[in-house]
Amino acid sequence: MILVSLRVALRAFGRNPLRTGLTMLGLIIGVGAVVTMVALGNGAGQSVHDNVQSAGTNLVHVNAGNFTRGGEESKIATGLGSATTLTTADADAIARAVPGIKYSAPGVRFRGWMTAGDRRSYGQVIGTDVAWPAIYGWSFERGRFFPAKQVGGREAVAVLGQTVRDRLFGDGVNPVGREIRIRDRAFKVVGVSNSQDEDQIEMAVVPYTALQDLLGIAYLHTITIAAEQAGDATRLVGDITALLRDRHKPHTDAAVARLRSSALGGNQMPNGGTGLTPDDFTVKSQAAEALTKGLYTSVAAFILANMPKLDEVNMGEMASTLQQAGTTMTALLAGIAAISLIVGGIGIMNIMLVSVTERTREIGLRRAVGARARDVRLQFLVEAVALSAAGGVLGIVLGFAASAVLTRLLEWPTAFSASAVLLAFGTAGAVGIFFGFYPAQRASRLNPIDALRTE
Repeated sequence: MILVSLRVALRAFGRNPLRTGLTMLGLIIGVGAVVTMVALGNGAGQSVHDNVQSAGTNLVHVNAGNFTRGGEESKIATGLGSATTLTTADADAIARAVPGIKYSAPGVRFRGWMTAGDRRSYGQVIGTDVAWPAIYGWSFERGRFFPAKQVGGREAVAVLGQTVRDRLFGDGVNPVGREIRIRDRAFKVVGVSNSQDEDQIEMAVVPYTALQDLLGIAYLHTITIAAEQAGDATRLVGDITALLRDRHKPHTDAAVARLRSSALGGNQMPNGGTGLTPDDFTVKSQAAEALTKGLYTSVAAFILANMPKLDEVNMGEMASTLQQAGTTMTALLAGIAAISLIVGGIGIMNIMLVSVTERTREIGLRRAVGARARDVRLQFLVEAVALSAAGGVLGIVLGFAASAVLTRLLEWPTAFSASAVLLAFGTAGAVGIFFGFYPAQRASRLNPIDALRTE
């Protein structure tokens, strides 16, 4: 009976396609608006989530070498000074073994002259990996960042800060495709950063492999790590320190043995009498570096000991902020969806009532030849559901298209989910049942004799 009613409904739609299209238009717009808003809402929610989770000081810096003046006073191993033991293998091991890391970039540093023709600029040259723009949230005024292929190929390419660009090529000039020289090696400029950081606008960024070749080294100076959550940075510091101590133990043991067998002794020993094993690296979070800068070692040690408590407060505040943002976004989307679908449903109800009036004689004939009231009710209910389902499908297509256009025009992130699409389609069907039931019920209650007399 349902299939028969569906065929009848399709024939009824075909008799007046313009009215059918206008009827579905309200639901198409409603469902399209729901799909678009859900996609934009999910994208915005994810963007807010990422921004809140990474808000503040979420960076961890691993540096080669270690020396802490006065560390013995606080039972801190004073370290082994400069070191060449930090390697790309260490960076890979950290990214692989330590949970909670979002981005990681090995690095090499060099400070020197950069030249372009008769112009030159003295500043920092940073050798890094492809995760650098994501770590620092870079966008680009010109060009792009170098891809992994160029890092692996050890290619001599560079991204310039705006100040370096202005000094070497002139204010606002597009340097992409031109060359600069660092230590007599030519580097092709592939991009200009939009960063406004005071340090980053005066630096050039190149693949760390190319800078290693330029300096003739195989080790790293630093590893920059971005935590997935700012409140997790202190925990990452502890995990990374433990991992590197285990990996570097042969180096540190050998270095201490060499010092003990040399003429140096007493206060010259890195342990400083603490009995702790010295490190040949330092690991600090961005927050720890900012809070302990310029402080005495004992005061800095006290602050570092209380960093986990500060992280707990940050995590609690961020969780509360995310919950409030999610609640607000859900309420907004629910309100828009409800209004859109109600408008579409009212349109279907109006047209179905008109259809019942126009087809009163047809209803009388069906009842006269044996159709029951529930058969008539089912017929009109199937028509309403078919109308809403067709509008739902077209609305979903419209929603995908509108989201793509908005993303391209406004650069607004979107995120689709299968559950949202299924919910939109299911809701369209529910709207058809809800708003189609009254016209169907009204049609089923028509008196056959009165219906047959209708002209």
